[in-house]
Amino acid sequence: MWTELLGVLQKADLQQPVLCGGAVPGRAERRRPCSMLDPEGSVEHQPSPSFPKLLLIPLAMLLAIAALLLLAFSATRQKEPDFYTFKVVNIRGKLVSLEKYRGSVSLVVNVASECGYTDSHYKALQQLQRDLGPYHFNVLAFPCNQFGQQEPDTNREIESFARKTYGASFPMFSKITVSGAGAIPAFKYLIDSTGEEPTWNFWKYLVDPNGKVVKVWDSTVSVEEIRPHVTELVRKIILKKKDEL
Repeated sequence: MWTELLGVLQKADLQQPVLCGGAVPGRAERRRPCSMLDPEGSVEHQPSPSFPKLLLIPLAMLLAIAALLLLAFSATRQKEPDFYTFKVVNIRGKLVSLEKYRGSVSLVVNVASECGYTDSHYKALQQLQRDLGPYHFNVLAFPCNQFGQQEPDTNREIESFARKTYGASFPMFSKITVSGAGAIPAFKYLIDSTGEEPTWNFWKYLVDPNGKVVKVWDSTVSVEEIRPHVTELVRKIILKKKDEL
């Protein structure tokens, strides 16, 4: 029995790995096994040198900042304002976006119900709307009481007057201030784009399909006089759509 046990122990000793430096297996101090290339374990293997990690952090930060600046620049260019980027309140008190008119021509007019130009302008504006609108062109009417207090009524009364008296079918918006410090942003854009600020009722700003102001006329210029300019822009839209078919 003892002879068999001794044989098993000797066999286990033979299977122990050969350790470098004469270390004895089973002791607290252990050394790594020797390799055929380094039987004595004399060569200490070092990892290959790599790019300094300290430089990677600032480099990554610089790349991130550059990417953010590029995105901000692109967003700024994409969000360059035009007339159709603004929101306004319609004649019935609902906030609406002018974006719905993008792709069409707009004639923006500050209207008044008791002005000397009221009758002639309302009739001609409605005729223009009937002839060219509403798919490629719209009159956008903004009531204003700023000049001579000639639009004193409420929005409901203004709309009723325009619809019943002239059959106005063009879009109408809430009564506003169109010049000075109180002007709404949409009209500030019109003024800044042209350098022309309304000084009386029925100023007319012609806006192209991209929301850029093409031309502006004051109260003394009739709608009949500006019709050729409006018609030409509408014609270009129609021709472009035909070419795209």
